Amino acid sequence: MAESKSLRKPVFTKVDQLRPGTIGHTLTVKVVNTKMVLQKGRADGPQVRQMRIAECLVGDETGMIIFTARNEQVDLMKEGTTITLRNAKIDMFKGSMRLAVDKWGRVEVAEPANFNVKEDNNLSLIEYELEEEIWKLACSTQKLLLALQQIQQNLLVAPPNR
Repeated sequence: MAESKSLRKPVFTKVDQLRPGTIGHTLTVKVVNTKMVLQKGRADGPQVRQMRIAECLVGDETGMIIFTARNEQVDLMKEGTTITLRNAKIDMFKGSMRLAVDKWGRVEVAEPANFNVKEDNNLSLIEYELEEEIWKLACSTQKLLLALQQIQQNLLVAPPNR
């Protein structure tokens, strides 16, 4: 007889706890506004499937962030609606954070939440720079070039024995 596994209860994250490159977030947010940014294909044309992308400003009592809604998700993102995002991730777009839910997550309409969205803390307005990582990469590249030059000089001075 197989053992029954109990499901883990989700740990809910607040918007102000989101960080670049993180995954697996479960959040309850309200939709502040929605803006369609891409709509391709026509239902009556040769391409039956439509591709839709909307940028939706969502938030909770700690802050706001842009959520990139895709296809069926767009239909759920109506202003004032409370949404639960499961297994959400942070994507970076032009140096700023965007919240997204891919095929491994879920977007669900939830019971109306009793919080007011903190509109003066928009995490998508913060620009992140990767200066430290770029500097480390440049140093590593420089060291690699110096090592290659030294190997080349050694080969010119003393060709390998055959």
